[in-house]
Amino acid sequence: MKSFIEEGDKVKVTLRFRGREMAHQDIGIRVLERIRAEMDPVTKVEQMPKMENRQMVMVLSPR
Repeated sequence: MKSFIEEGDKVKVTLRFRGREMAHQDIGIRVLERIRAEMDPVTKVEQMPKMENRQMVMVLSPR
C-alpha cells in the first residue's frame, strides 16, 4: 500500500464479509480505522468507510 501511495496513486481498501460475518461489521470498521491510523502520516481519507452490499470500502489518497 505504501508503494502505491509513494507513487502518487490512490488506494481502495476493501473488506469482504461472508455469511455470519455481516453481523460483525463493527470489527471491520475497527480494522479500517487501524489502517487509517497507520497510514495517516502519508495519506488522507478520500472516502470514509461505507458498506456496498457485502463489502466495506475506504479510499485513501496521498497527502
